[in-house]
This record gives sequence, structure tokens and C-alpha cells, in this order.
Amino acid sequence: MQITFENIYTLGYVVFENNQYKQIHYPEMLVRYDSNFIEFKQVPSLIEFMNAETYLRDFHLKNGQKHVKFYFPPNEKLGTEVIDYLNQSGYNIGFLELYAIQPNQFPTVKETADIDIQIVTEENLKPFLLLQYQHDLEYGMEFANQRQELHKRNFQDQKIQQLFALYKGESAGSVDVIISEKTAEIDGLVVDEDYQRRGIGSRLQKFVMKNFPDKTIILVADGEDTPRDMYRRQNYQYHGYKYHAQKVYED
Repeated sequence: MQITFENIYTLGYVVFENNQYKQIHYPEMLVRYDSNFIEFKQVPSLIEFMNAETYLRDFHLKNGQKHVKFYFPPNEKLGTEVIDYLNQSGYNIGFLELYAIQPNQFPTVKETADIDIQIVTEENLKPFLLLQYQHDLEYGMEFANQRQELHKRNFQDQKIQQLFALYKGESAGSVDVIISEKTAEIDGLVVDEDYQRRGIGSRLQKFVMKNFPDKTIILVADGEDTPRDMYRRQNYQYHGYKYHAQKVYED
């Protein structure tokens, strides 16, 4: 099947749309930038971007939000005027890369009794949530608290499977698997810093491959982070890129 960014799950609701862009908003988690943004349908001119920026800033201010974020059309470069404006206005500019793999193409992973991969159930939900909270605190207590509620909602969602990794009995990593008719999306893959480089990330992925052998496995990687290199080594196929820009205001 042809994989595009349309296959990637978006947490949030479309609250406004016109022929230039659509706005995603998620009142349950206002501090999650990836759930509160504008996504352009076509590369905007500088005037079009500034108009959208003013609209989103005003909308977010009414909701007590201190950020604005924008996604741009897949596989298209931004105009020089827009890039210059973003840089001069203090935006962080980045890009995402889309990857996919058929489960039987994933490399062989060495099995070890030290690593135990579990589906999250009522029995292990508490340590799973504690691991998430410890990692989410990096972005502040408000974010971590709201993420706890999101993890609990995901636990009740039959379209999301949460996986929990233990290393010698200690909480070590996790991942969410977002399930659709033809794809299974790997989202939020986390390995605790104390247990990195021990094969935990690979074992979590291999578990997904075994559990969903008839689906295309997809994921999005930050184009400027090192995990993308790991995915390429693991036989994931590149399917495109998408630029984004965000700005956080001090007041």
C-alpha cells in the first residue's frame, strides 16, 4: 500500500478549516503542541502565513496557550520569505520523516531472558504510568499530569495497544501501537536512559512485528535525531518528509 502522512494518527479535533489550512485543537491537553496546531494544505505565501499566525495566536491566547505550531505540506520546501520570517521571529524549524516496513523485513533480534515485553493490563498499568510520568516531567509537571490522563484514555482505547518493557524486572521502556485496518503505527517509543543500548527498543519493535504480521508498520521520526538512522538500518523504507515550525511565547 502507498503510505503517506495521512496514515499517521493525529490526536485532536478539526475545529476550523478553509481552503488554505485546517486547525487541530485538543482541549483535553492544551500543552501538547502536536495536538494544537495549524496544518497548511499548500505552501503559504508570507502574507498567508502571517494571517494564519495571527489567527492561531489569538485563538490560543483565549485558551491560555503560550505556543503556536504549524505543519507544512508533505515533500514541499518553504519559500525563502517564509523561512526568513520564521528565523527572524524566533521559531524553531524542523522536519519529520515518514517510514514504513513489512513485518517480515524487520531484522532478526537476539532473544534474551533479561528483557520482558508485556502488553499493558490492569496488573502492570501502575508501573507503566510511573515510567511515563518520570519521562514526561522533562517537559514540566503540568505536561506530565495531563499526559497521565492521556495514557489512561489510551489504555481504554481498543485501537491503541500499550507495550511495557522490563529489564531484569525493572521498568525500562514502552511504546504505543496505534492500530488501523491496514497499518500499525509505532508511537512514543521510549527507552529509559539507564537501559539504552541493550536491545530494548529493537525488542519492542520486534514484538509489534510479531503481533501484527499482516499490517504495514509505520512511524514518524524527527529528521534531526539519531533514531532515524536506526530505522534505516532496520530496513524501514523512507516515504517522505514534512516541515514544521513552532514558537513558545514568554507571556
